[in-house]
Amino acid sequence: MEKKLFEYTNDDTFDIYLLIKSADIRVAKNGKKFIAFTFQDTSGQMDGKYWDASEDDIAAFTAGKVVKVSGKRELYQGNPQIKLFKIAVTKSGDPDNPDLYVERAPLKKEDMMEEINDTLFEITNANMNRIVRYLLNHYQKPFFQHPAAKRFHHAFTGGLAFHTVSMLRIAKTIATQYEDINKPLLYAGVILHDLGKIIELSGPISTEYTLEGNLLGHIVIVDEEITKACLALKIDEKSEDVLLLKHMVLAHHGLLEYGSPVRPKLREAEILYMIDNLDATVNMLNSTLNRTEPGMFTERIFGLDNRTFYKPNESEKTTDSK
Repeated sequence: MEKKLFEYTNDDTFDIYLLIKSADIRVAKNGKKFIAFTFQDTSGQMDGKYWDASEDDIAAFTAGKVVKVSGKRELYQGNPQIKLFKIAVTKSGDPDNPDLYVERAPLKKEDMMEEINDTLFEITNANMNRIVRYLLNHYQKPFFQHPAAKRFHHAFTGGLAFHTVSMLRIAKTIATQYEDINKPLLYAGVILHDLGKIIELSGPISTEYTLEGNLLGHIVIVDEEITKACLALKIDEKSEDVLLLKHMVLAHHGLLEYGSPVRPKLREAEILYMIDNLDATVNMLNSTLNRTEPGMFTERIFGLDNRTFYKPNESEKTTDSK
């Protein structure tokens, strides 16, 4: 069986099929164009640069295509990258279906749907429940297909739904510990907080920011979607429960410099911000640590201030002798 991209170690050479996740055209200091690629297969994503790219190369090697890549894995500033030797378009009979190369959520779509639907019965506030159900029904297909990000955390098919389910599990544990928490508000906020990424991002194959995503961002998009739901359902948008739900969405990045137009002013909004950050952080760590040998440090993780993390050697199991 052909090895996956991240099964190769530093200085290994390879000749494998990969999906072009993104292909950004840039200009080098010498004035010549090059392509900054992000390649991927089911093991993860890795960057590589194609220097002195011709117009034909730029037209041929676009995001969403499967290509044959000959190269070597190497380190650049602590991160793995591909030194490209050769890249070629696929021929008839080659495994060129992009679906073969995308990462997927570790949970089945049906299981995630069931878990989220079960949670809806715990959203006992009528207005919040109706809004959440309306938006989930309206966007059901992309909600369970889209990634939660272009890169770094939950950036795989089904990543948005998996991120949501993971956060719901954390939220329910916290709500058990602190009984005064408004569970309907917290759970509704968790389910809707990133729903705007369905519109902000293009999809799981070659994920890019859409025009709306670049100009508005998913936080504003969700706020608008809640307004549309209120109009369709004839719910007063100015009622307190709707304002509380909107605040959950608008404040979930926690800080103004992180993109939230307002900082959390509700206990549940502060919890949502912390849960979101925790789940994204753990996912980034797990993805990187899973590709790291015990006793070694990870590659630099951009989303965590370019820090590296140590993966301890597993302790030997011992049994007490009697």
